[in-house]
Amino acid sequence: MRTVTLLSGGVGGARLARGLAALPDLHDLTILVNVGDDEDIYGLHVSPDLDTVTYTLAGIEGPYGWGIADDTFMVMDRMAALGVDTTFRLGDADLATCLIRTSSLAGGATLSEVTHRFAAGYGLTPRLLPVTDDRLRTVVDTTTGERLSFQDYFVLRGHRDQVAALHYRGAAEAAPAPGVMSAITGADLVVIAPSNPPLSIWPILAVAGIRKAVSDARVAAVSPLFGGRALKGPADRVMAALGLPPGNAGVLAAYEGLLDLLVVDRQDADDIALSTPETRVVAADTRIGDPAAAARFAAWLVEEAA
Repeated sequence: MRTVTLLSGGVGGARLARGLAALPDLHDLTILVNVGDDEDIYGLHVSPDLDTVTYTLAGIEGPYGWGIADDTFMVMDRMAALGVDTTFRLGDADLATCLIRTSSLAGGATLSEVTHRFAAGYGLTPRLLPVTDDRLRTVVDTTTGERLSFQDYFVLRGHRDQVAALHYRGAAEAAPAPGVMSAITGADLVVIAPSNPPLSIWPILAVAGIRKAVSDARVAAVSPLFGGRALKGPADRVMAALGLPPGNAGVLAAYEGLLDLLVVDRQDADDIALSTPETRVVAADTRIGDPAAAARFAAWLVEEAA
């Protein structure tokens, strides 16, 4: 029996969460989720990473890893017909999630409480926690001098802008959500998902006390890179723009002082040479889009990190 805590953001984090959740001999799994991507859209509180993990664990995620499978878009289509810019698309069922979240928060509930309500409603076994109940937002400075909200940068502008700097607004004042610190300090293993390090994991680590707690734990990270590039998304470009070394050397630098183990994809097996006395680098098949592949990898990872 093992106790594992996963730091998660984006589709890669959700898929590894699904793999870990499938392990029958895992005693306890807690998933700590990035909220730097949260945004107020159409007057609603949208939590993309929390919802992606929830829908993936429930087995209802959309074909690209986000949203809900077979969702309809009648509300978006009607809004567009009335002249609203609906570049940020929310399906009708997904919209229901956001409506409930927004009304619950307005009624005094915390984001943790709302997340627990959704997880219970879907019958999820792992504990699913936002890293903080406080307002934390990732803000992107571009090389043209513009400052963009995360969703403006990522969705509305398709992450085409060159990143000059990132800010995690509110992180210095944010407190870890209830249960977050104990999930880290009480874990046999902390896993950092194959998520974009600066965009998905650094906002988690920016919350007061979390980086220190992670540095004191046994930590394994899974690289999001394949041959130096992300399968999708701008991870490699953002890392390079922020001055990190190319490839998996950049992943090591992104998590400097935190890792006992870094898992890279088997096509990057030569990067085993990046191992240091502090961090062992190993190679495996890290393509986990298929649920069965994710479960196999998760089982291997837990044993390898033991």
